[in-house]
Amino acid sequence: MKTLIAFYSRTGTTKKIAKVLAEKLGADLEEIKDTVDRSGIKGYLISGRDAMKKKITKLEPARFNPADYDLTIIGTPIWGGNMSVPTRTYISEQKYNFKSTAFFCTMGSSGNEKTFSEMEKAIGKKSLGTLAILTREAATDNFSVKVNDFLEALKI
Repeated sequence: MKTLIAFYSRTGTTKKIAKVLAEKLGADLEEIKDTVDRSGIKGYLISGRDAMKKKITKLEPARFNPADYDLTIIGTPIWGGNMSVPTRTYISEQKYNFKSTAFFCTMGSSGNEKTFSEMEKAIGKKSLGTLAILTREAATDNFSVKVNDFLEALKI
């Protein structure tokens, strides 16, 4: 199954999980790149506010077309209980190109169920599976069981 992993990562946590998934699957990796500077404490505050308001942003052009893949796994950090603004924008721009999807997120404590439901609604299809990793699990590399369970559920 030809797989694309598309993700946004402000601090590198979501990127870390995306790289692990790509390595295990032999998947192509698409880093969603925002044109807005979201670094530092100011970027953190603006990002949370924008996510709660369900805003979109301007992205750099994507390198890969999801229509060329059997499965697109989309990763996002949770900001204020919501998917990140760049991820929301990517889904909005690409939603007709997804053949099938699965989702993963990184988060401080919660918001994954609401976010995954919202991602499915935005795409208009049920995902094949979901994976939620806590920031502390990512920081201590304590997520391999969750990743393996996720991949097994996808039957890849």
